[in-house]
Amino acid sequence: MSLTVNLYYTGTNGNARKFADEMERSGVAGAIRAEKGNLRYDYFTPMADPETVLLIDSWESQEALDAHHASPMMEQIATLREKYDLHMSVERYISSGDDDHDSSWIRK
Repeated sequence: MSLTVNLYYTGTNGNARKFADEMERSGVAGAIRAEKGNLRYDYFTPMADPETVLLIDSWESQEALDAHHASPMMEQIATLREKYDLHMSVERYISSGDDDHDSSWIRK
């Protein structure tokens, strides 16, 4: 079982995109990807809302995510969120690992 957290960062004047760019440039995003248990850490911009950035953040387990939340990187992330005056909303998904039921409609 794995879990995915979708974080929507919303700001003004392109600040959400600037935040994501700085996370990548500074190496913080890369360090998170290298953490034990991280499966995915990627930023996306919704086409209909250029002031929002979506972070898809997937982990092997709740324990791995808890360890990430206890890491010093969280202070760096919080500082950048404040710098860019971002607001957040969250969606959380738990995967059963049974993804085969969708294979009939996915074009490869």
